[in-house]
Amino acid sequence: MRLDGSSQGHANAKRLRQEMTPPEIGLWLALRKNDAGLRFRRQHAAGDYVLDFYCATARLAVEIDGEAHSRGDRPALDTVRDTWLGARGVYVLRYPASEVLGNPEGVVRQIVAIALERRVSFES
Repeated sequence: MRLDGSSQGHANAKRLRQEMTPPEIGLWLALRKNDAGLRFRRQHAAGDYVLDFYCATARLAVEIDGEAHSRGDRPALDTVRDTWLGARGVYVLRYPASEVLGNPEGVVRQIVAIALERRVSFES
């Protein structure tokens, strides 16, 4: 199943690739050179949403949550988005930005391990 983005989603993704946060930049540099050879996309359009990172072969989305994600209606909006993605077979990993900055190697190891596990299950 493809996870196509809307025209608005593609426009937002293009803009967000130019506005990546320091935790996103650090994680992107590590993910794109991972030892497992997994391919990740950054700021990937999916419907009207933009995923921070997406590994298509594992149907895995990775989101870096800054402190704004815990305020106002953001938790509810994130739940709606995660539910929409889950209905399309996409598993969502969420990491606080502080964890990405404080333990980048551990975060990358976990992401790669989960992606490899999911990739095997989709290839079977």
